[in-house]
Amino acid sequence: QVQLVESGGGLVQAGGSLRLSCTASGRTFSSYAVGWFRQAPGKEREFVATITWGGGDKTRYTDSVKGRFTISRDNAKNTVYLQMNSLKPEDTAVYSCAGGRIHSSWHGDYDYWGQGTRVTVSS
Repeated sequence: QVQLVESGGGLVQAGGSLRLSCTASGRTFSSYAVGWFRQAPGKEREFVATITWGGGDKTRYTDSVKGRFTISRDNAKNTVYLQMNSLKPEDTAVYSCAGGRIHSSWHGDYDYWGQGTRVTVSS
């Protein structure tokens, strides 16, 4: 079993930055892909970014965050980060990390989920 805990959310003005963290515990995360998803009020869950845990740090992003968000990992800390720069009000959502066997943008491919952290971007 894998437990995921997100942190780093909060309130920020448009144009500002936040760094979200996703820390895994319970078992080794070395063979998992980790994804970030978000869900805004009244909207469906949306893929944000994903990274492979091993094999070269392959990353994928949804188009709306390319050039602004960066996903990375720290093996020693069993943690994946989402650095979010140039934030916009439309980035406001609850952000959740997830672990799965497939490097995918579909939430159904992920087996383990954190509880989420709220990000609010004011205009």
